[in-house]
Amino acid sequence: MIEELNPFAIAQQQLDEAVEILELDEATHEMLRWPMRELRFTIPVKMDDGTVQVFHGYRVQYNDSRGPAKGGLRFHPQETIDTVRALSAWMTWKTAVVDIPLGGGKGGVTCNPKELSMSELERLSRGYMRRVAGFIGPEVDVPAPDVYTTPQIMAWMRDEYEAIHMHQAPGIITGKPLELGGSAGRGDATARGGIYTTREAAKLLGIDLNGATAAVQGYGNAGFFGHKLGVEILGLKVVAASDSRGGVYNADGLDYDELAAWKQETGSVINFPGTTFISNEDLLELDVTVLMPSALENVITAANAERIKAKIVTELANGPTTPEADHILHANGVYVIPDFLCNA
Repeated sequence: MIEELNPFAIAQQQLDEAVEILELDEATHEMLRWPMRELRFTIPVKMDDGTVQVFHGYRVQYNDSRGPAKGGLRFHPQETIDTVRALSAWMTWKTAVVDIPLGGGKGGVTCNPKELSMSELERLSRGYMRRVAGFIGPEVDVPAPDVYTTPQIMAWMRDEYEAIHMHQAPGIITGKPLELGGSAGRGDATARGGIYTTREAAKLLGIDLNGATAAVQGYGNAGFFGHKLGVEILGLKVVAASDSRGGVYNADGLDYDELAAWKQETGSVINFPGTTFISNEDLLELDVTVLMPSALENVITAANAERIKAKIVTELANGPTTPEADHILHANGVYVIPDFLCNA
């Protein structure tokens, strides 16, 4: 079970520890502890049955000192202003650490997109854009897909923005379909960075990854491509993978194409032929060389960090490890590749 921890408090704690090491002045510290600007709003959506449901939406522009805010949009039932604040802070650190001229932002809607029809999802997406259209732009804030949002949702949002402003604006949003100016390399970009940093970490540690075991917690975009590229580039043997409903294990390894096809067909990785069930909690504690947390925040905490057996933790998710867990893992010799580098 994921601990109920405030992700923004964790982001601030991480910053506080870094500020102490860097000896930053008090004013800079205070500026970096809080978002520059945030929007909270409601989105009324007419449902297919004729009723109206009101959704809560958010957009946080954390810092634009280095350039326009940049960061994804999440449609998730557990989305809150604090998750969005934390994610926008981490985006600020990401764009800085890879030295690109952008700031950090993030957005979201509290909803379960799995329960919405395509037409309801379109109305929600367009409603979100109507709320933020006056506050974003290619030189101000550029959204992108994230958890449970897709290129199609980005296309609807771009179309709505252009209808409001009455001009073409392909740069208003990234992660669009290729036909609308999307990037051919975007699909695996998050995982590819994680795989490259894992390769470099293994060199530093003197670990041979060819044939080494790995486990992937979360099997969305980052998790699937982490599995695929981990096999193709590093020669890893992925023995376990999971999603929100649970996981599967096979000591001989899992085929990524077959597992992805099974998830597409059934809605989950569980019951994949030739595997045994494993919980998300047990997957994290497997004796593998590489652990890839690729889902949500706070999955490795002080409560389970002592039982983490992986040699390398590849943080494909945002904020999967709490500060207390970080200290425990470090003391136990577990090498953590931090999210704001790993998945940047």
